[in-house]
Amino acid sequence: MSTTSLPPGLPTRLPSSARAAELRAALLAAGFTADGLLDLLGAPAYAALARSETVPALRATRSRGDGPLAALTRLFLLRQPVPYVHAAAALPVDAALADGWLRREGDEVHATVDVRPYGGPDGEDWFIVSDLGCAVGGAGGIGSREEGVVLGVGGASTTLAGITIRTPVGSALDVGTGSGIQALHAAQHATRVTATDVNPRALEFTRLTLALSGAPEAELLAGSLFEPVGGATYDLIVSNPPFVISPGARLTYRDGGMGGDDLCRTLVQEAGARLNPGGFAQFLGNWQHVDGEDWHDRVRAWVPGGCDAWIVQRDVQDVTQYAELWLRDAGDHRTDPAEYEQRYEDWLDEFESRKTKAVGFGWITLRRSDAAEPSIVVEEWPHSVEQPLGEAVLDHFARQDYLRDHDDAALLAGYFRLTEEVVQEQVGAPGAEDPEHVVLRQNRGMRRATKVDTVGAGFAGVCDGSLSAGRILDAIAQLVEEDPVVLRDRTPEAIRMLVEQGFLEPLTGAEAGAEPGAEPGAGPPGE
Repeated sequence: MSTTSLPPGLPTRLPSSARAAELRAALLAAGFTADGLLDLLGAPAYAALARSETVPALRATRSRGDGPLAALTRLFLLRQPVPYVHAAAALPVDAALADGWLRREGDEVHATVDVRPYGGPDGEDWFIVSDLGCAVGGAGGIGSREEGVVLGVGGASTTLAGITIRTPVGSALDVGTGSGIQALHAAQHATRVTATDVNPRALEFTRLTLALSGAPEAELLAGSLFEPVGGATYDLIVSNPPFVISPGARLTYRDGGMGGDDLCRTLVQEAGARLNPGGFAQFLGNWQHVDGEDWHDRVRAWVPGGCDAWIVQRDVQDVTQYAELWLRDAGDHRTDPAEYEQRYEDWLDEFESRKTKAVGFGWITLRRSDAAEPSIVVEEWPHSVEQPLGEAVLDHFARQDYLRDHDDAALLAGYFRLTEEVVQEQVGAPGAEDPEHVVLRQNRGMRRATKVDTVGAGFAGVCDGSLSAGRILDAIAQLVEEDPVVLRDRTPEAIRMLVEQGFLEPLTGAEAGAEPGAEPGAGPPGE
């Protein structure tokens, strides 16, 4: 059995993974999967369970009898005791008792950990193991205020998994692994996975998650940030760190223990030296919006030398909203009102002392390029996106490489294709001869929208890879009766914007200059 030194209130004895394969087989045979739960509970109760609200699921399991799937759902997700005979019909109950997954009280058995079905990106049936009843998002908080609590699946962890690049790599590092979700994903495309956490219990939960999901073992190392790995370097680094900006470090899973946003800054700054050439590091983070300082400049300064970066701010909360969010997360709103008010005051005092007016949340991606002029893009995009975004992230950096290597003359000699599922919208008064403005909108990936002028709209609409940008502009100049030299001079900036934001795809090799539908290998026509 695994044992750790714990604060009071958390189990000191975690299950053994020795017979996890046997337990996994039983869970799958009972249909205890993400799809099986959806069928059992129905969509509303299933969605409520993802928010850590258990009442609808309890009602659903009561109405569906005592079959194996209902019994497992009550045991591992709803924290309900189950008669021994019902548990024995669903899984090897004596082995589960002996290995610490269950405990027995009279004729009933209780789960000791939360086991949550989790669907992998390619339909895999995985299981995330965490402290019982502890997840982000419930109206009552996480279910435990103990310092060493280990959470299961939450919105942040699935967001990071969705934006992570999934190309095959030799080595991957998950910093602050928690219950092992990112390590589990990485194990599908990395030859070697290392996971670290300052909380030893988290490493044990990661071991259980990997074993119960049928994934390869990972190297598990205890310690803060990059300290456990020494000078080792990796092809991929991921982290959903304890990024919450809080007064003190009450909860290990969320509070970094450094002042302000120093933990996120340190993580980003130190990642560059841990990346192999061409490697990526992808993080979630919070950063302060400080009076008299541009937040773009603040996070741009975190980017280490030799690295390209794409930083996207997804949300901003003023300090009162932010404090209330994390006070609820810890369940402080259900404590004594005076205690809650004092904690609220502590948060506001912390922000006031740092001149913080708001807190931003978003994604940070680094790429070790060692370029003489690194590409650093810092932007705000609070709108909906299409997950998973790993391919879109990879495409972003490929486009940055293209733009960095092509001056205006090379850009005009280049060939482009309108990205799939881009639509054009015309906005104007009803009956007007011409629109007030034209909008190009993506229906995939980042789902961006951008205004373009008539020339920009016409240029994008003609881009099918058969003509160079310069030849297209010459044709447009003739149509609008404009000097083609002037049009060539003023248009490259707009082309760069359309390429950078993913509306246009640069073509190279056999694709460039080929007629649509032509056989591969057709070369570009002469200028």
